[in-house]
Amino acid sequence: MQYHGQTKVTDLAEDITVQNQLIQTAMNRHAERSAASFVAFWESVARQMYAVGQSMIVPDGPTGQAAAFSAYLRDATERGVLTLDALRQRSDTFLSHKAAGCPPVLIYDYEVIVEGRDLHRPSNYMLLRILPPKGIEIMDWKRPYVIIDPRAGHGAGIGGFKNDSQVGVALSDGHPVYFVAFHPDPVPGQTIADVTHSEAEFLRMVMRRHPDSPKPIVVGNCQGGWAIAILAATYPDLTGPIVLNGAPMSYWGGKLGQDPMRYSGGIAGGVVPAMFSTDLGGGLFDGANLVQNFESLNPGRTWFRKYADLYQNIDHGLDRFIDFERWWGGFYLMTEAEIRWIVETLFIGNRLGKNEAFLEPGRPIDLKAIRAPIIVFASHGDNITPPAQALNWIIDTYTDEREIEIRGQRILYMVHEQVGHLGIFVSSSVAKREHTQMASTLKTIEALAPGLYEMQIEDHAGEGHQKTFTVSFAKRRMQDILDVTGLRRDEAAFAGVARASEAAAEVYETTVRPALQALNPPELGALRRQTHPMRLSRAGFASTTPGMAGIARAAEHVSQNRQKAGTDNPFVQMENVLFDMIERSWDIVRDMREATMELSFLSIWASPLAMWYGAPYAHTRARKRPQDLRSLPEVERALSRIEIGGLAEATVRMLVLLASSRGSVRRDRLERSSEVLTTRAPFSDLQADVLATIIHEQTLIAQFSPDDGLSSLPKLLRTKRDRTTALDIVIHVLGSPDEMEPATKEMLENMKALLGSENRVAAAE
Repeated sequence: MQYHGQTKVTDLAEDITVQNQLIQTAMNRHAERSAASFVAFWESVARQMYAVGQSMIVPDGPTGQAAAFSAYLRDATERGVLTLDALRQRSDTFLSHKAAGCPPVLIYDYEVIVEGRDLHRPSNYMLLRILPPKGIEIMDWKRPYVIIDPRAGHGAGIGGFKNDSQVGVALSDGHPVYFVAFHPDPVPGQTIADVTHSEAEFLRMVMRRHPDSPKPIVVGNCQGGWAIAILAATYPDLTGPIVLNGAPMSYWGGKLGQDPMRYSGGIAGGVVPAMFSTDLGGGLFDGANLVQNFESLNPGRTWFRKYADLYQNIDHGLDRFIDFERWWGGFYLMTEAEIRWIVETLFIGNRLGKNEAFLEPGRPIDLKAIRAPIIVFASHGDNITPPAQALNWIIDTYTDEREIEIRGQRILYMVHEQVGHLGIFVSSSVAKREHTQMASTLKTIEALAPGLYEMQIEDHAGEGHQKTFTVSFAKRRMQDILDVTGLRRDEAAFAGVARASEAAAEVYETTVRPALQALNPPELGALRRQTHPMRLSRAGFASTTPGMAGIARAAEHVSQNRQKAGTDNPFVQMENVLFDMIERSWDIVRDMREATMELSFLSIWASPLAMWYGAPYAHTRARKRPQDLRSLPEVERALSRIEIGGLAEATVRMLVLLASSRGSVRRDRLERSSEVLTTRAPFSDLQADVLATIIHEQTLIAQFSPDDGLSSLPKLLRTKRDRTTALDIVIHVLGSPDEMEPATKEMLENMKALLGSENRVAAAE
């Protein structure tokens, strides 16, 4: 952009104004959140200090206070000894887990079905079959589940870490469950394409083992989510419904004033740090770096509160701490080709949603090629994959929600209000509610008409394990997603980062890299990994460390003679206040760092010069205009067949028209619809692909020509028997008239009148 002349001067002024608006918005949100957090914190401190003051008023006066302090001092000392011993156990567990090859941390027994290292295109991945616990019966005819955990620096198993987990939910319902895990060390020269081909082989094996079941459901956690999206796009014939749990798909997305992780690439220098780290590692990228980055997002939690909670709850929180640390501290490695592809294609380039990603030369990745239904789970409490990164790819991929229908796709999304990133995979409350309802929904999702939906779960009745839920699917538009994810004015600033990253990588490769690789053989890289702070902190308290054997004996003695101070002890309460203040101090440092990082990013990359520099990389994929969608071949073909068909086509069209009239679908109706479409004539005799084609075609007719679609029903239902059957099916699916929306009742009455069956249907009701 050349700024000369009145027009260009005006453009420059507008660009500067936009940058100032972005910076001001970010500053205001940081200030508002900090102020609200500050007020809430000190209100909490005031309440706690008042409680401390009240508890200091004891009947015996100073004598009672001295006794309380003595009890606290002993309790605190004993907890200190037990906490040191817990760190010793963590170190021993870390070393033994590493010596065993960092196997998956699944709580279930399993067997290896396919070893990826033995495939034609080898990888370090493997397919496991989960063996059901005693008392759980697995039906091989049920749709299999295949769960893919993230390879984001640590090992596999988080999806089956507890009984209340994705694995547990599927097993309890009788589904065969398979798990895609991986070894710590990659196969030499391994690429993301090799991993994708391995996963495709795994799905083929699952399908061969279950020939009488539908195609497997594939669940991807975090980075496992984009992995299965790529898999489903490049091998669309292999997957059933896919579930993206906290999966980052649009890396530029986020809201101003929060979601700081997306700025790290622009501040750190793009892909070069990953390349530099790989060269220092002798050709391998250390996953401990990624885990360290995750921890730095919330240092108050990961660097202090986690250990403070262990110290305060040492009598009953040890097992949970050790189990989690076994997974969190199992660091895995990647090849240079893998980490560079991930950073350049996804983290920095954001090429997946823009249709610019290539799995390998000559093999583009087009998310529109996915034919299986897609369920997306995101959360406002997720600071690693905020809703914008989980959902904005839908907006970038399709012209609007009608194109989703035209292509016969079903996309459902659900946004939790507060659960954190890991909570999506391991939270018991999420497993009992969201994952359970997802599992139930997946049985019937393919009976949904194509389109974009929001899955809504509401508490219905009962308490605890007896609680039941009402699930509905509300039709949504692209604007509804933007209402969740926020405006995207700042995303263009990331394009400059992408371009600069490519330029810096080329300079690095031709100057620094040759010398650095020559000076860093694999042996030196292995030594650097062993001395990584994340490993040293976990190995440093092992039983072999001088003095730790004495800690173990002291902890055994303390456990046998343990005396706890009560929660009403004023000094215990003061400890709580102190720990809260320390964590809050860390949070202040974090908030200041995030604000500084965001404002620095916007000051540099949202400037007019940087925006000009990144303009060639800022475009999105070329899409049709909304007004041109009706001319697509799929629509024209469907509308040309508006008077062609019979009972099956007419019944599906009636159900779609009725669903469109109310804007949402309750799961009980969806289940009845699924039952009809799979067990009743004439649908029971149809192949699955034929039925899918009918649903797709009738959805397009209902979308683009609803009036003609309704008026032409008598030409499809030529006999009184067919008309009666169609109305019987529709009324069965709708359920009680008392539960129908007014628009649904009106549509049903129009159908009755059109088909000449008013009296008979009224009598049936």
